[in-house]
Amino acid sequence: MTRHDGDMERTFAALPPAHGRGFAQTWWGQAWLKALEDTALDSAQLRTGRRLARAGAVGAVSVRPGRLTAVVQDPDRTAHRADVLLEELSPGQWDHFLDMAVERAGHVAALLDRDMPPHLVEDAAAAGVELLPDLGDLEPECGCGAWDHCGHTAALCYQVARLLDQDPFVLLLMRGRDEATLLNDLQSRSGGASATLRSGQEGVDAAEAYAAGDILPPLPPLPALPDEPGVPPSLDTETPPAPGIDPAALEFLAARTAVQAHRLLAEALRGRHPSGADSTVPEDAVRLAAGDPGQEVADRLAAGSGRGREGLAAAVRAWRHGGTAALAVLDEEWKAQGETLARARAALESAWDADERPELRARGNRWTVVGAPVQLRLGRDGRWWPYHKERGRWLPSGGAAQDPATALTSAELAAGDGAAQSSGQ
Repeated sequence: MTRHDGDMERTFAALPPAHGRGFAQTWWGQAWLKALEDTALDSAQLRTGRRLARAGAVGAVSVRPGRLTAVVQDPDRTAHRADVLLEELSPGQWDHFLDMAVERAGHVAALLDRDMPPHLVEDAAAAGVELLPDLGDLEPECGCGAWDHCGHTAALCYQVARLLDQDPFVLLLMRGRDEATLLNDLQSRSGGASATLRSGQEGVDAAEAYAAGDILPPLPPLPALPDEPGVPPSLDTETPPAPGIDPAALEFLAARTAVQAHRLLAEALRGRHPSGADSTVPEDAVRLAAGDPGQEVADRLAAGSGRGREGLAAAVRAWRHGGTAALAVLDEEWKAQGETLARARAALESAWDADERPELRARGNRWTVVGAPVQLRLGRDGRWWPYHKERGRWLPSGGAAQDPATALTSAELAAGDGAAQSSGQ
């Protein structure tokens, strides 16, 4: 490994025990753990590593280019120095990454917000730069003498997943550049990008450019967002409506369209990709019903969507918890298998200590707690959605969580509220 000065090293204080929670909440933290779990030859050592990390046995973590280091204590207090090595990016790979980041300024803005969107990693890979580790990339070294990943190096990796959740720049430091160096390199390259723009060649997307803040040269201020949605034209005229036209339904649709346009504009001005802009007709029916229409319009939406009143009410509840993703989890039952099933089982196993883990009955992508009216549903994106049973129907209990224990707590709280309401009636 290449030698580096001390200013390219960050030290993180020991994290508290992680009882009752998963180690990785973000998708990139989960990808980090997947590289570990795919590489380790002994699953028993991974379980030992999880127990040590949960118990707070990992000391302060030193992160520097190409290497992680920490002292890990066994239950008998025997201390071992654990190191995990990760290959640094070459100077040529860093050049490719910087060129890509300047062209897509929104990627830098996401990193500054401590986010690592999937398309950043995909664009880097297209440029020949693999940011996240893969099978065999996490090389262990431990004072205990193990030649493969042992409980100590596994515990270090599980703890680092929590650090990555908080700050993806930790990964970039392991790959060879700290935050300050990376931003300075981007700043110097942005001058060249400005010259390219002035020469008439293709520039960057406006939303990405504004999202980049001070990475690019100064830009004009964004337009102000109106305080509230616009008011659609009134349909109160002396002319009778044409046959088949319902003025009340049309007025409601116009008002909800104004609200939706205001929301999309607000998201765009915040630098976010507008969500729900490409929804389907059935999804739009639920979105409109979530806007509290009058009873007549609600009945038409219930009939037109084919859901009926109770089905539409459940769909509206799902929509309010998570839009199209939550609606898909409500409607779809699919069979988790292969790697998806293995990762789901690993998440369920690590979410609770052995004596706290609930008994779960699995069917498809749904895990129901035996003897309780609560359920976890796995979304296709790997997140867990809480559900509870109310009057014989499974209903959404809250938003999605990366950790199944967090999702189950939401389901239990909702089930308790539903039981209290039923007993009070």
